[in-house]
Amino acid sequence: MALEAVLFDVDFTLVRPGPELGPEGYVRAGERHGLTLDPDRYDEARLAALVGLKRNPNLEHDDEIWIAFTERIVLGMGGTQPASGACAVDITRAWERHENFELYEDTLPVLEELRRAGVKIGLVSNSARDVHEFARHHALEIDAGISSFHHGRTKPHSSIFRAVLDLLEVEPPAAAMVGDTVEDDVEGARAIGMRAILLDRLGLHPEFEPRLESLYALPAALGLP
Repeated sequence: MALEAVLFDVDFTLVRPGPELGPEGYVRAGERHGLTLDPDRYDEARLAALVGLKRNPNLEHDDEIWIAFTERIVLGMGGTQPASGACAVDITRAWERHENFELYEDTLPVLEELRRAGVKIGLVSNSARDVHEFARHHALEIDAGISSFHHGRTKPHSSIFRAVLDLLEVEPPAAAMVGDTVEDDVEGARAIGMRAILLDRLGLHPEFEPRLESLYALPAALGLP
């Protein structure tokens, strides 16, 4: 079936977190709560927190999971309770602010190329942000979008993919999904009959196929002129 639409994950696919969401941002947030955090411990603390990250068993959107995840990073950077909890809430809320993200350099050119090819564009995000407002803030021209906060379920639940496709009036075999996680983006989309491509910007999954390290290669990977 001819390609009619491409759905994109948002974070680490189209945009990356800005300084306020990185190590120095954690340090500044910690200072506001009387904590002295070590930015050099951020990477190790985040990896350790990811190991302990647990999903909602019903794939329901749950902010408390991400607050707990963030608090583990704060503690891993040298924070202490109970201030670590309030600090984690502040940092989690910062992820909802559109201005705290930066577009990758390949985002706008590739989305424009897809639009010239007549392909509809949708966003599907595991976040608490309003993806339409987010798209407007970053000058992303999209046709539909849903976040897990507004939908109620997170990827890889099939309903969030189907909800965006329904808005686009496109059937799964005529759509492709592009995202940075195998389970949430690729496997979730494939489960309902979509094509899916992993965007592996950091080269974490060299053995996986199909896989791209840049969006610039996406049009060709989709078979577009």
